[in-house]
Amino acid sequence: MQVRTFLVLADELHFGRAAELTGLSQPRVSRLISALEREAGGALFDRTTRRVRLTPLGTRLRDGWQPAYGQLLAALDDARAAARQPAGTLRIGFTLTTGGTALTRLVRAFTAAYPGCDVQLRETGLRDLYGALRRDDIDVLVSWLAVDEPDLTAGSAIEHRARALAVCRDHPLAGRGSASAEDLADYETACAPPGALYDAIVPPHTPSGRPARRTRAVGGLHETLALVAGGQIVHPTVVGLPLAQRSDITLLPLAGLPPLRLGPIWCTAHENARIRALAATAATLARTSREPQGSGADRAGAPETGG
Repeated sequence: MQVRTFLVLADELHFGRAAELTGLSQPRVSRLISALEREAGGALFDRTTRRVRLTPLGTRLRDGWQPAYGQLLAALDDARAAARQPAGTLRIGFTLTTGGTALTRLVRAFTAAYPGCDVQLRETGLRDLYGALRRDDIDVLVSWLAVDEPDLTAGSAIEHRARALAVCRDHPLAGRGSASAEDLADYETACAPPGALYDAIVPPHTPSGRPARRTRAVGGLHETLALVAGGQIVHPTVVGLPLAQRSDITLLPLAGLPPLRLGPIWCTAHENARIRALAATAATLARTSREPQGSGADRAGAPETGG
């Protein structure tokens, strides 16, 4: 502030105009210049009631500072331009259950619109779903848009996945050919750390208000599927994922639960031009992805418990 005020006054040679251009009060300009003169060890301006002019010391300081200040402003302008341009590397994370055609569409649309960006795809773990975002290991996570985290922002849904229920092939529900959200009160499901995503996948209550049996502790997705195949639990899931394509698991259309929405999630504090560009691409794709994807249990799979 002191350098800019001095250079503006050195150019204008008028305290009133310098105050107007710097957005400061005139007394504030005078105090800044007086403090600078004390630091420089001499008067920088000759002041009279009629005119203001630079002293030789003031001229020397102006000539020394002006080129360096110009370089600083140029560097700042360059940084601002770089921040506005979606160029560089964009690291997109996904999980065992959120990679697939929707992610491919998003990446292809983004790279076509922003060829200056290098997209890197990185698989992230399920135990700490948002940890890679918060550690800045990835820029964006493509996951289910059931997010209730104050430091995260959820973008537009690039896909809506209809729901299915994974059961063992000889389960009593398998003979019916379909399942209802009300069945979650009658059969055990996996237990996972509480959160918005877990509640979206396995609601705590059925539509009629009965408590769901979210009681079986599991060590991960593959253990969940093993328990399903063994008839010990059922697992609400979404259609179209390959992990449940097994001869010992049947996937039933699940009525009574809304589709799960898939899209980009990022740390609000880490947002930059590349993330904003990806979010804009997702918003464009969202206009063509309103209908639930997947129409049969034979094409379904199981998402990770709790994420």
